[in-house]
Amino acid sequence: MPTGHFRSLRNSLGQGIPHPLYALPLSCELCPRRCGVDRAAGERGACGAAGEVLVARAALHFWEEPPISGEDGSGTIFFSGCPLRCVYCQNASIALGEAARAITVERLAAIMGELEAAGALNINCVTPTHFAPQIREAVALAREQGMALPVLWNTGGYETVEAVRGNVGFVDAYLTDFKYADGELAARYSRAADYPEVALAALKAMVEATGAPCYDEFRGQERLVSGVVVRHLMLPGALENSKAVVRLLHERFGSDVRLSLMNQYAPVIAQAAAAGDRRAAAALAASPELATTVPDSEYEQLLDFADALGVEDYFWQEGGAAEESFIPAFDFTGVDDR
Repeated sequence: MPTGHFRSLRNSLGQGIPHPLYALPLSCELCPRRCGVDRAAGERGACGAAGEVLVARAALHFWEEPPISGEDGSGTIFFSGCPLRCVYCQNASIALGEAARAITVERLAAIMGELEAAGALNINCVTPTHFAPQIREAVALAREQGMALPVLWNTGGYETVEAVRGNVGFVDAYLTDFKYADGELAARYSRAADYPEVALAALKAMVEATGAPCYDEFRGQERLVSGVVVRHLMLPGALENSKAVVRLLHERFGSDVRLSLMNQYAPVIAQAAAAGDRRAAAALAASPELATTVPDSEYEQLLDFADALGVEDYFWQEGGAAEESFIPAFDFTGVDDR
């Protein structure tokens, strides 16, 4: 996008040392929604964000894939707002911006350093794309201040190719979803009928930017330092969509990405509807299947399908995953100045 479409907010950070300028778009196209709002003037985009960086939690997280969380934990920063806003979202309180604390770029950089000091294996930016300009500058500042951890971009997969390319030099690895191979399902659950082709193009750009997954040994733990892990969360009644996703990713990328097949869908939408959430109730009325978990038998069918295709060395979850609490408290832990 031409630089004239942006308004620069900063010239330098720290002790007069120049940094990459972050700029908020006058006509936002940071995500595939391309809603065109003037976020620099305070207008809120389809993601719910305006000019401020909004964060809900920054802490060690132990529920990611083994080479991401390890034993010591991933330094996870949960950003508020989301371009997708799937009706079944497991983190709806932050996706909808209900849990959000505004912070500065300097504070974000400091948080990265604090997570490193706490023993994190990496800096894990969750749902970051709508704050990409500020996060990139925070990474630059944190690195200047001595932060040496790999940076992960933890995304729903609904990214533009331009956004992925803009992360080069700032992001080391991707932990990305690939939710749908079925455009109709994407339209019903995420209002994104173009998700399959958009996510596929973005994934290709991620692989081009980072290469195949690469690991090191860090404090005796295997750690992902570059490459792409692609998550797919099975949804109730959507086994054929899941099979199509696995086939598509295996045929297009093979061992250039590492798959993570997940069976931890929890029907939080049903809980929200029961508590009086009208949005959740309307979505559940339109898609009643979302009130159930995924049967273990269907998950086993997906794993068998992946094996039969020849997919090797993928992550999978043992039974009962949906019964465990993978959703942390979005209570601003680690967000405020110390």
